[in-house]
Amino acid sequence: MTAAGPPLLRDQYVDWLRALSLIVVVVWHWAFTILQWEPGGPVPTSPLGFTSGLWILTWLLQVLPLFFYVGGHVHLLSWNRAHGRGVGIGAFVWRRIRALAVPALALSGVWVAIGAVVTWVFGVDWMWRVVLLVLSPLWFLGVYLVLIALLPLALWLHRRYDVLTLIWFGGAALVVDVVRFRYGVDWVGWLNMIIVWGLAHQAGFFYQRIVALPRRYDVGLLWTGLFALFGLVYSGIYPGSMVGVPGDKWSNMAPPTFVIVALLIFQIGLVEVLRPSMERLLERPGWQRANHTINRFALPLFLFHTTGMAIALGVSWWLFGTLGEKVPPDLKWWLERPIAIVGPLLCTLPVIYLFGRRR
Repeated sequence: MTAAGPPLLRDQYVDWLRALSLIVVVVWHWAFTILQWEPGGPVPTSPLGFTSGLWILTWLLQVLPLFFYVGGHVHLLSWNRAHGRGVGIGAFVWRRIRALAVPALALSGVWVAIGAVVTWVFGVDWMWRVVLLVLSPLWFLGVYLVLIALLPLALWLHRRYDVLTLIWFGGAALVVDVVRFRYGVDWVGWLNMIIVWGLAHQAGFFYQRIVALPRRYDVGLLWTGLFALFGLVYSGIYPGSMVGVPGDKWSNMAPPTFVIVALLIFQIGLVEVLRPSMERLLERPGWQRANHTINRFALPLFLFHTTGMAIALGVSWWLFGTLGEKVPPDLKWWLERPIAIVGPLLCTLPVIYLFGRRR
């Protein structure tokens, strides 16, 4: 009788990065969304448009490149395990799409129904703007679903062309920007919704190879991405913020520009440089429990965080009769940012608790 091999250990750092990328998005929305109430309804804005130099923080806090990168790694691992059990690629892709699409579509359906009822019964025309604000953060899940659907093609490219695929994707993203900005063909920029995020997702297929690299390569990736960011931003072509800012000529995110490729390289280098320290922390029982809990609830928290925020704002309006916030934000507003997440969190917790119990 042969002894069984050691069980495969789960990569705690991957779990941490995946959950962290979602949590940062949630906290950013809760703490730093400024709602102005106009005759047509609520209009969101950001403190980035009123605070000089704050955009530099988005180089750390815009973590969607990291999310797609980690997602690519997880999909490759999951597919390898499924393939080993005899699961076909079609069944694998459909199961992944269904797991993500069903709760997102259910949430969207509920809000569309609420918008229709409120508009019809009470004649509140701006209710559709509320629905749009609540559902708009789900846009990147739509891109994520497209990338899952394209997974057979991505896997074939990875097997056939390896690292050349990343180079071609990066070159295609740059060509799109040239056509968009040099020749004024604005619509072509939307091709980068798949090219840029597809590149980040494809880069995740190289995760284990990147982890195995000597530490000096991690530092090299970090500095390469950082220098590329400075060069692109201070070329005067691209804005400095990695999120949309009111008043900017265009956004690096909608649609994504080649700057996001540089941000991806920088963030991959950064998380690898931080890996040894974080892995030591994640070996501690308390951190392991926290990591497990955050991962269990990270996706439902993201799905329902704007719903909780809408409920919290509604309760605040009902109790205090205040709509909208002061622009530009003052010192009191900044000091209240830690408190600003409490209301949305309390209104979101019951939903994510019920969701988590069903998993």
